[in-house]
Amino acid sequence: MSVTGLVLAAGGSLRLGEAKQLLPYRGRTLLDATLAMARRCGFDQLLVTLGGAAERVRAAVDLDGFEVVDNPEFSSGCGSSIRTAVPLVSSEALVLLLGDQPGVSPDDVRRVAAAPTPLAVCSYADGPGHPFLFRRAVFPELAELHGDKAVWKLLHSGRYPVTPVDCAGRVPVDVDTRDDYRRLLAEESA
Repeated sequence: MSVTGLVLAAGGSLRLGEAKQLLPYRGRTLLDATLAMARRCGFDQLLVTLGGAAERVRAAVDLDGFEVVDNPEFSSGCGSSIRTAVPLVSSEALVLLLGDQPGVSPDDVRRVAAAPTPLAVCSYADGPGHPFLFRRAVFPELAELHGDKAVWKLLHSGRYPVTPVDCAGRVPVDVDTRDDYRRLLAEESA
């Protein structure tokens, strides 16, 4: 079965106060680290959404191998990025990755992508988290998403079977605030 990896990187970084995609991380940008992880997952198609700071991201980040999806409605939440990208998905399934979460394991991504149900979610020691899997039967609903928590609402809606996929450790840090970024850097050096 073919699988598309969609990296959401269009956010305006309002809580952080600067373009989180461009924060320094391991000698490159935060988004570079996440895109490099996504390249190691063996996806059949790679998409990345851009919106906030898009021109600066294009100038600073290695986007090779990714089809860039411009999201002019990025300020309305990640639902708009998913909605904008779904028509471009050529695969039978979509794995949703966060552009500000470089600590996701490619092995976990591959296990989520292999789940048999229409939806799958990583199940970490401290709860569920990204990445998520959506099979083509769910795409019509993805194309209608609105807001930031829309995928969570879909996962918890009960309309589709969901496979929780066991993943080692805690939910990888998702950088939304300055404290999140400090925590990510502290975990890196630990």
